[in-house]
Amino acid sequence: MESLTTTPITDALARARAHSPFLARQIDVYPELVALLLQGDAEAAWAAGRALEPDAAVDRRLRVRRSALALVAAIADLAGLWDLDIVTRRLSDFADEAIETALNAAFAERYPDEAPRGIAVIALGKHGSRELNYSSDIDPILIFDPETIPTRGKEEPQEAALRLARRMVALLTERTGDGYVFRVDLRLRPSPEVSPIILPVEAAISYYESAAVGWEQAAFVRARAAAGDIALGEEFLSTIRPFVWRRSLDFGAIRAISDVSRRIRAHYASGQRFGPGFDLKRGRGGIREVEFFAQAHQLIQGGRNPALRAPATRAALRVLGEAGLIKPDERARLDAAYVMLRTIEHRLQMVDDRQTHMLPESPAALENVAQLAGYADGAALLAALRPHVEATGLTFDGLVGEDEEGDDRLPDEPRALAQRLEDIGIEETEPFVARITRWRDGSLRPLRSAPAREALEELLPGLMRQIARAPAPLTALNKLDQVIEGLPTAVNLLRLLVARPALAETLVTILSHAPTLADALGRRAALFDGLIDQSALDLPPDVPTLIETMRTHDAGDDFQHRLDHVRHVVGERRFALGVQIVSREVDPLEVGRGYARVAEAAVDVLAAAAVAEFEQTHGRVPGSELAILALGRFGGGLLTHASDLDLIFLFSGDFNAESDGRRPLGATLYYNRLSQRVINALSVPTAAGALYEVDTRLRPSGNQGPLAVSFESFARYQAEAAWTWEHLALTRARPVFGSPSARAALDEIVRQTLMVERDPAQLLAQAVKMRRDIATHKPPAGPLDVKLMPGGLVDLEFLIHVTQLTHRTGFSPSLNVALERLVAAGLLDGALREAADLLTRYLVVARLVAPQSSEPVEESRWLVARACGARDWGELLARIDAARQIIATSWNALAGQAAPSEGTT
Repeated sequence: MESLTTTPITDALARARAHSPFLARQIDVYPELVALLLQGDAEAAWAAGRALEPDAAVDRRLRVRRSALALVAAIADLAGLWDLDIVTRRLSDFADEAIETALNAAFAERYPDEAPRGIAVIALGKHGSRELNYSSDIDPILIFDPETIPTRGKEEPQEAALRLARRMVALLTERTGDGYVFRVDLRLRPSPEVSPIILPVEAAISYYESAAVGWEQAAFVRARAAAGDIALGEEFLSTIRPFVWRRSLDFGAIRAISDVSRRIRAHYASGQRFGPGFDLKRGRGGIREVEFFAQAHQLIQGGRNPALRAPATRAALRVLGEAGLIKPDERARLDAAYVMLRTIEHRLQMVDDRQTHMLPESPAALENVAQLAGYADGAALLAALRPHVEATGLTFDGLVGEDEEGDDRLPDEPRALAQRLEDIGIEETEPFVARITRWRDGSLRPLRSAPAREALEELLPGLMRQIARAPAPLTALNKLDQVIEGLPTAVNLLRLLVARPALAETLVTILSHAPTLADALGRRAALFDGLIDQSALDLPPDVPTLIETMRTHDAGDDFQHRLDHVRHVVGERRFALGVQIVSREVDPLEVGRGYARVAEAAVDVLAAAAVAEFEQTHGRVPGSELAILALGRFGGGLLTHASDLDLIFLFSGDFNAESDGRRPLGATLYYNRLSQRVINALSVPTAAGALYEVDTRLRPSGNQGPLAVSFESFARYQAEAAWTWEHLALTRARPVFGSPSARAALDEIVRQTLMVERDPAQLLAQAVKMRRDIATHKPPAGPLDVKLMPGGLVDLEFLIHVTQLTHRTGFSPSLNVALERLVAAGLLDGALREAADLLTRYLVVARLVAPQSSEPVEESRWLVARACGARDWGELLARIDAARQIIATSWNALAGQAAPSEGTT
């Protein structure tokens, strides 16, 4: 007796027979495939379908196989044996195979004695990303190489290419008694209304480099060489890659995709409203909007981050989420919606093997599709779809804006413009009218292009509102004018601000309060690009992660490109750190530590690059290596935006040794020249800008000594010749470059030096004299010079370092950690910790907000107070005064014990 047990396969076959006339026919035509499917072996059924009719003519063979594989894919899908990704990948792979077979057949018919060559098929759309629909067109671009394509007699290469292309397309598209293979749409080629269906490769390259439009850029996100001369296709795609993946972030991509989306919504208006008749592909919240959402983010960031160039939509959402460019919940919602929408789209197409995306309007037809999909009725299907469609529509609207575009343009006529600016909240309108008129009249080269002026007009109303809320609107306006005037073109910055309105507020804050950041932005507007990442305002990661970021680049081993790349990364990181201070509640102490981590990674990467480049000429010194010791604030792991780097260059091994390269050098000369190379790598401006100032005056014998000395010489100098101030400086020494063994050896030299027993009275007397000399030769710049004023950070440093050396305890390069240890040991007042933190916070903020002064301008004082944890400026001044009193009391108590010193320091 036949089993009545229902399995997923039998249920799928039953639904297919009941609700899909197309699949019912295929079930009857291919019983051998049904038998394999009933065994649960979809892979075997697929393989059998691919092998059908091996001896038939090409046109019949492809059509039979296509019908057979359509049955296998449908039943495997309906039964849940294959998920969406497997189904679409299998359909796409068969498309590749069919195109290759048809192209080879065309070659064999016309050039039987020639190997197929010189024609490449570039797959676009879902075929390119291997996401083909169940019943789908393919949208290839056909290119040929006139130098390699075969010809016959006097036949021109273009003629040969056209004949081959037409025959290939006919083998795929013509309907016979066996059906068709694929519908082929060649309208995505350049200028399809006037161009032949296959183009010379150089003509195609020229078009995409000079005349292509925005939607064509998006189309190539999913492009790949699918058949024919794969090498030719991949070379073509490589050549036009800069057109698709632009190094500067192009926020015109969002505008282009937004415009396409609005046109689609307008053209397919009848399918926009959810319900019967809804267009799953083009409707609001449909498949196309998930794809566009992913592609917009890819186009914006993919030129700078190749990891984002995943062609498939689900893979693109995944990498965008991993990169922090879209929120985790957005990614999850869009991914779930995409799977649901594509699945139901496939059910629609399975009914009659038609390329349709519309939910049926008739209740009976809608119920038929629903039951094929496993739902009770049409209402159940709509209920399952609705939340996905609504969530997708809202998410996509958040990217491109709502459909309605109100006319918020500022008036052209000066009096009307002045009145609008006054309504916005700007009191002194005359300079604003003059500036806006200047921007509009083409006086500034960066604003002369039509796209730049278009973006400017769209941005102006919102930007003026932001500036009106600034504490000093005219200052912000003037700074903005300087930034625009310094740009080669303003279009990308303006488009960014249009696409991300919240960043306009950040820009106004920078222009109003952070002249250092405003100047950096004027030199390199692309710095602002990095702020679109959701992670841009996170603190930098650890040093090893930063090192990897700075090393990861397509410049290969080119030294100059490496210098430029590191400068770009450091510039972006430092800019983002500065923005954190002026725009968010981020502790400036953490920002200062972030500055130091970025600097340490840059030193590591550039020193390694300089070493590798130097070794190409001079080889290596056997048993020896370069090491770098950081001191001062860099050694302590906390920098300001403007800090230089205090470095000592050292080398291990025998200073009498010689390098083994084609131009050998003695070890001392070798490492002195190499150290200068490292300094140049860190400090010399390149096309990408400047990096750090390097100060090497803390090396043995200061400016009179060699730039680099051996470990042995360094240890002997510290033991026998170093002055007291050099040992005080050594309390903050930290290796930042070298192998683990070299770093450990340096740490031991520093430890032994610091642990030497000293005469406390002599140490204190010398330290007090040094502090007095500093006060004489470098007095405070003003009443808020928290570094040099009495009771300031220099007093605190002397207090900590003298206590460390006197008691031979509490050592740490970090001033904060050292203070904690000394307080824990009962050697210093615990109140110093809060005082130190406050003054350091102020220093970090002031270096950014008031780089030319110790005191910020009145308009920025509230921001400085907030960043330092105070309610207002008055409270901050009171807290700074209290902190100074705490430090001064402790330092004066210690300094008061000193006898006058006659000795050297």
